[in-house]
Amino acid sequence: MADSVHCIKKTLRLMPDEAKMLAEKSASAGMCEADYLRLLISQKPNDYPEVRRLLKDLINEVNRIGININQLVFNHNSGLYSEQDRERLFAYMKKLNVTVKEAVVQIGY
Repeated sequence: MADSVHCIKKTLRLMPDEAKMLAEKSASAGMCEADYLRLLISQKPNDYPEVRRLLKDLINEVNRIGININQLVFNHNSGLYSEQDRERLFAYMKKLNVTVKEAVVQIGY
């Protein structure tokens, strides 16, 4: 079935150390060597497993912070908003900004 999609066959010659590096990197990414090479050719950063993991962690962190912010806004609308809630809101927003900046640095944008 894969041959119907990938119908062109290419031969690649590598030095032994290059072959070893390819095997190690593809194994660490949890992919076969052919899929790993296709990934490198496509140059899609969102396809990289490390980037997917990082973005998933970032989304989870944003969701957790969003829940806390929603609780603070609910308290504010109920008249229960205090100065402590305001400080917590600023702390959550600062944590969110730091997390996003870390993700941007790790992704390399």
